[in-house]
Amino acid sequence: MTLWFVFALMTVAAIFAVLWPLGRAGGAPSGGSELAVYKDQLAEIERDLAAGLIAAPEAEAARIEIGRRLLAAAGSEPAPDGKSSLNKSSLKWRRAAAVLALVGLPLVAILVYIPLGSPRLHDFPLAQRDRAPGMAQSLENMVTQVQQHLEKNPTDGRGWNVLAPVLERLGRYDEAVTAYRNSLTYNGESAERRSDIGEALSAAAGGVVTAEAKTEFARAQALNADDPKANYFLGLAAEQDGRKDDAAAIWRALLAKAPADAPWRSLVQSSLARVGGGSTAPALSDETIAAAKDMSEGDRGAMIRSMVDRLATRLKQNGDDVEGWLRLVRAYVVMGERDKAKGALSDARQAVAGDAERLRQLNEGLKNLGLDG
Repeated sequence: MTLWFVFALMTVAAIFAVLWPLGRAGGAPSGGSELAVYKDQLAEIERDLAAGLIAAPEAEAARIEIGRRLLAAAGSEPAPDGKSSLNKSSLKWRRAAAVLALVGLPLVAILVYIPLGSPRLHDFPLAQRDRAPGMAQSLENMVTQVQQHLEKNPTDGRGWNVLAPVLERLGRYDEAVTAYRNSLTYNGESAERRSDIGEALSAAAGGVVTAEAKTEFARAQALNADDPKANYFLGLAAEQDGRKDDAAAIWRALLAKAPADAPWRSLVQSSLARVGGGSTAPALSDETIAAAKDMSEGDRGAMIRSMVDRLATRLKQNGDDVEGWLRLVRAYVVMGERDKAKGALSDARQAVAGDAERLRQLNEGLKNLGLDG
């Protein structure tokens, strides 16, 4: 608000500077003043001559010269009508200039400001004006500021929470481990914090899940058996130990409980494919499906419908899973929904059409399901 007030004062000052000379009345004609001076000079010559201060020839010469000047001044003085016309013309020009100053100056200022200025830009705090261009504080600067704060307030758990992931993002893994441990100390035990420590330890070891990191993930899993980060890295530890079947089992179980829109789903799926685990879909056993046949429609919907729908959704995201398609088709057959089974079969063949081996496995698995295949 203060800035706009200053701009308004500057505009008023500029307009006043233009209008001030225009508002001043024109000066008195110089002819009238000259006539009075010359007449005074003639009177003074007569007084000097009478007092004997000047000789007659000199007085006569002075009279002639002053008379000549007096005639010249009288001849140059404008007539009364001309003077009035000139004043009227001058007044019109002054008024036009005044209107131009009052309207033109603000208008020009606005036209210049709109393309060059930033009317919606908020004021920038004085304390931050020496920071990097673009008003974007670098992560390094933020780390320095938070560290300075934590030196004075080492028990600030929230500060350690802020600092730890930033250090990890910057690749300062050892410092990140320390920050995560301090966060655990001052914020309390949690599966998430244990997993964060394990992840930072693994990153510091170049991606290897060390014994220390594995211990942290095991502690996280003990606090929360469904913690996704802990389960993923425990599966990764199993893979690095050469236990690919164990890794696949851990990742299948993780994905079986995962929401369809989990952001880490693709990472686990690719890891599972890497160890030959195939699909992430949960198994639908024949016993479970058979038991569902004897239930009421409501009980069956509560028990199996959600499982089948989840399986179908996952297969749309990962159509390369032959075993998953076989489970889905089998589920529809046992539940008596042959049209859906045939639709799933068509979708399955379309999904693996580009892979001859998978297509062969699919057709082999369909032979005992009583469908045309």
